[in-house]
Amino acid sequence: MDYVSALVPPVVMAALFIGVVRVIVKTQGGAAKAKEDAAVDAALARAESARQASAGDA
Repeated sequence: MDYVSALVPPVVMAALFIGVVRVIVKTQGGAAKAKEDAAVDAALARAESARQASAGDA
């Protein structure tokens, strides 16, 4: 019976890991994708304009 107690923790961790991966895959895209993409685009635009401004000052 020692082998059962030795195998239970890895099996439980594997099941939890698979569950986390499934949740991550399912939440990709959907209604919030456009909002997230817009936020990333805005952040990139701010970073680019700040970089250009600092390059123009030099």
